[in-house]
Amino acid sequence: MSNLDRQAALSVCGGRGFVVAEPVRELLSPRQVPLGESTVVRRLLPNLGRRMVGAWAFVDHYGPDDIADEPGMQVPPHPHMGLQTVSWLHEGEVLHRDSTGVKATIRPRELGLMTSGRAISHSEESPRSHARFLHGAQLWVALPDGHRDVEPHFQHHSDLPRVTAPGLTATVILGTLDGAASPGTTYSPIVGADLALARGSEAMLPLDPDFEYAVLAMSGEVNVDGVPVLPGSMLYLGCGRTELPLRAESDAGLMLLGGEPFDEEIVMWWNFIGRTNEEIAQARSDWMDGTRFGEVKGYDGGPLAAPELPATPLKPRGRVR
Repeated sequence: MSNLDRQAALSVCGGRGFVVAEPVRELLSPRQVPLGESTVVRRLLPNLGRRMVGAWAFVDHYGPDDIADEPGMQVPPHPHMGLQTVSWLHEGEVLHRDSTGVKATIRPRELGLMTSGRAISHSEESPRSHARFLHGAQLWVALPDGHRDVEPHFQHHSDLPRVTAPGLTATVILGTLDGAASPGTTYSPIVGADLALARGSEAMLPLDPDFEYAVLAMSGEVNVDGVPVLPGSMLYLGCGRTELPLRAESDAGLMLLGGEPFDEEIVMWWNFIGRTNEEIAQARSDWMDGTRFGEVKGYDGGPLAAPELPATPLKPRGRVR
């Protein structure tokens, strides 16, 4: 999924200088961002208060939207570099096309994992014949320096491992949770899981104390470590936890995101993750020149134009403002 903000700002994030090395309860509110022709998303990362959770560097939550009489998601071809995109749905379908020639339809609780490596472009859209509701999340994972020039590729996994407890089903999206490992390729210690809780259930989720974590509320009423977390908001949890108490007041859906704090400082602008202003500027130039990022075939429409780079010089900043 693309960042369609026409005033895209340069920022540096990552590094361990602002990692919270103990358990915290920091509630993050989203900002509303238009995406494509008819979709509005709630952006949780980067946030005014926090820019990364482990290697997770970008989180959008959208829906549930009634698109019965609407085109739904329509995101034209756009570029990525230095990251992985994770497409995750609770309702609806998303048709993915990319410049490696892949065409795939992602359905609820199937993993669509695109590794951009040095350069890729893709489009995302609701199929012409689609379900009434669209509800999901789009996330980015920053690639560490040693792997950010890997060959671009796409993985689609429809059968993911699950961890169960009374009233709880956890689907492992990336990494490992309670001994269950996702088949999705990762390049740094990370975990992502979808949590479905039944009304009235209480559960204790095992965690890695070396990871920092956050929980994104997708639907329902739920308390995370005693904090009510409403749909479309995220609770940052810090590090040092071995378990996480959950209590559902209704049927509820969450996403658990975590990982070892990302050592490197990264520059994230528009749909690129790099290490310097010059690297980002070169990527923008390559996209606008039609080189390096390839061509997405089959999308009914032209590619996105990149916004202008800001005139102000890049000022290094850490994980939080």
